[in-house]
Amino acid sequence: MASPARIDVDKLSVEQLKALKEQTDLEVNLLQDSLSKIRTAATRLENATAALHELSLRPQGKKLLVPLTASLYVPGTLDDAEKVLVDVGTGYYIEKTMTQGKEYCERKINLLKSNFDELLEMATKKKSIADEMGMFLQAKLRQASPSSSS
Repeated sequence: MASPARIDVDKLSVEQLKALKEQTDLEVNLLQDSLSKIRTAATRLENATAALHELSLRPQGKKLLVPLTASLYVPGTLDDAEKVLVDVGTGYYIEKTMTQGKEYCERKINLLKSNFDELLEMATKKKSIADEMGMFLQAKLRQASPSSSS
C-alpha cells in the first residue's frame, strides 16, 4: 500500500482545514467503533471458552438448560461432552472435539487481540492528527479574525 502524501497544512484554507479535520474525526470514530466491536467479539469468545470448560466438567446424562437465544432456554440432557458444534460464521457449524473447540476459540481470541492492538495504534495516530488539525484550524481562525476586523 502506498504511503499517504504529506500535506502542508500552512497552505490550506480554513475551509480545507475544516474538511480535513472532519474527515479525520470521522476516521477516528470509525476506528473506535471497530475497536468496540472487536472487544465485544473477544468477550463473547472468552465466554464461549469458559462455557466449554464448564461443559467438559459435567457428566454424561446431566440435565441442563440449553440456550436457544440470549433469553430463551430449553431443558436438555448432555449426551456427549467430548463433541461440540462450533459456529464458524454465517450460519455454518462444524463438529469438533472439546479440545479442538477450545483451541479454535483461543486462536480467534488471539487474532482479535492482534487486530485490536493494530487498530488501537492507528486510532491513536489518527486522533493525534485530528488534534493537530484542530490546533492549526484554531490558529488560522485567530489569524483571520484580527485581519478581517481591521
